[in-house]
Amino acid sequence: MSNPEDYTVGWICALSTESVAAQSFLDEEHARPAYQDPKDNNDYTLGKIGDHNVVIAVLPMGRYGTTSAAMVGRDMIRSFPNIRIGLMVGIGGGAPMLRNDIRLGDVVVGISKNGQGEVLQYDFGKTIQSHEFQRIPSQNNVPIVLQTAVHGLQTQYERKGHNLEEAMKNAIQRNKRMRKKYSQPDPHTDRLYNSTYEHTHDQDGSCVDICGDDPANTVPRGIREEDEDDPSIHYGIIASANSLMKDALMRDALAKEHNILCFEMEAAGLLNHFPCLVIRGMCDYSDSHKNDQWHGYAAMTAAAYAKDLLNRIPPSKIEAERKIGDVLSSNLTFTQKQEEIRRWLSPPDPSTNYNKALQQRQEGTGLWFLQSSAFEKWQKQQHSFLWLHGIPGCGKTILSSTIIEHLQRTYPDQPLLYFYFDFTDSSKQTVENLVRSLVIQLYHKRKDTQQQLESLFSSCHHQQPSCDSLCKVLLQMIDQVKEVWIILDALDECRTRKGPPTEGLLSWIRGLRHLEQRNVHLLVTSRPEHDIESVLRDLAHNEDIIPIQSDLISDDIRRYIHTEVREGDGLKRWRSHPDVLDEIETRLMEEANGMFRWAACQIDALENCLDYRTLEKALTTLPRTLDETYSRILHTIPSEHKENAIRILQFL
Repeated sequence: MSNPEDYTVGWICALSTESVAAQSFLDEEHARPAYQDPKDNNDYTLGKIGDHNVVIAVLPMGRYGTTSAAMVGRDMIRSFPNIRIGLMVGIGGGAPMLRNDIRLGDVVVGISKNGQGEVLQYDFGKTIQSHEFQRIPSQNNVPIVLQTAVHGLQTQYERKGHNLEEAMKNAIQRNKRMRKKYSQPDPHTDRLYNSTYEHTHDQDGSCVDICGDDPANTVPRGIREEDEDDPSIHYGIIASANSLMKDALMRDALAKEHNILCFEMEAAGLLNHFPCLVIRGMCDYSDSHKNDQWHGYAAMTAAAYAKDLLNRIPPSKIEAERKIGDVLSSNLTFTQKQEEIRRWLSPPDPSTNYNKALQQRQEGTGLWFLQSSAFEKWQKQQHSFLWLHGIPGCGKTILSSTIIEHLQRTYPDQPLLYFYFDFTDSSKQTVENLVRSLVIQLYHKRKDTQQQLESLFSSCHHQQPSCDSLCKVLLQMIDQVKEVWIILDALDECRTRKGPPTEGLLSWIRGLRHLEQRNVHLLVTSRPEHDIESVLRDLAHNEDIIPIQSDLISDDIRRYIHTEVREGDGLKRWRSHPDVLDEIETRLMEEANGMFRWAACQIDALENCLDYRTLEKALTTLPRTLDETYSRILHTIPSEHKENAIRILQFL
């Protein structure tokens, strides 16, 4: 019998298919555990991968979802008290988008670009009056040893490629009974259907036979190049819920809003009971076209990656990690306090704006600024300041998200705070809510700042703090970290710009800039409104004021137009007529005048042109300005909705 205290790696599977795949990669198989806690209802397979003793558990048959996963993780820790790291390995549904060429058999690792584990429980959130349902993202605290191994493996794969396919073939060769179910299916059965094309449920047979491969219903994808990994490994957000995602339109909407790469049903349940790295092999596309024949192979690719990851970690590194049970015990009280303080402050969540803007960004845009001497100086100079201003529609918010993403990659250990003022969200229009958001961001990013906010929380006796007290606490927290980066987007959309620092945004910025003993790198964007300009020009040198002019962003707009025209779904009817696509691109570039939003509106309008005659007329009568564009849009809106539409367009 095996001693449970010898095992340091916990591996959880939801399905028997996933457990079979995991077991096939064990280098050694061990006897049953000598002891199992009486309250532990799990069944275990024990073994060794490399130098690590691994315990594999699978959810009870027929019981899926976040609750069942939480119970399995909790029980595992009871019987195997020395587990240091956790893995949740299995299959999931891909969320293919233009920016992510996800295919069946590919692997998604639930870890973000800044190294944090990323799981979004998309059926958990909050409803705010006058606003839609807001989903609350969850940070899965992946141990540093796993974060480091993922990054190391990523660089290895980028330089040398991976050998997952060979590893899977060897595993199946050792377990010949697995050949039929776990080998790669015919690649021609990997079909991505258009989001609006649903599976026919009233017919028997496989989706491949029933739905067919009509080009009108499928998304064209080329064969992967020789220098591309196949299967490919992707890194990003995994969405989790208690129900299976089978709706392509909802998949696309959620993926676009939250940068989701994969959907599944268990990971969110583990976050508070078994912190782990989530690894998923893609078995379908989270649509109505479920593809059971890829389940085995997808489970194998995920398990093969997990084994590669473990083989990269020395046993001493895992032994140095705290036991998961100890981590959970110490975190329980602290996590409860964190949540209590978050509810007390109720700060708006700027990550929704960040993700939405990042979705709209075309790869390669914004380099004119990221590679500029002004940005380089801002990063290096003590207590630096930059003001980027531009006309409506020139892409300021997307540029802000590009800057934030760049800083997260460049300075992963530095506290980066950001906020988007937003005329469509009343919770993101005041100085007080700006400060609430910055305070809670810093509180979660740096443990050495938490005492200041917790002291304020205790002194308020659950009463709401004044804005003045929050401003003072923010400065105390900044003093503690010595250096902080702050990005504020769309100052012109703040409705409390005037007044003293606790009420007026411009006075608050002035106060922050005058505290030169602090090292705050502050970057703000706005339209060149008179009140904003009069204050910020007093705070910045001329070289720290960057006008976003058409000549600077013309390449970005050209890249955006080219991608939308050539690759977007709206104009795909013209893809067989490259001369027409050339004409569309040329006309839009001639008239864009530095306005991304103008170009986007025209592309939306051109999508309604069903024949060349209509298209040609539209191209010769393009509106010259955004105001004229909005005027045309208003003419197409029913009269009962016009009042609200006018109010929205006035802000744009």
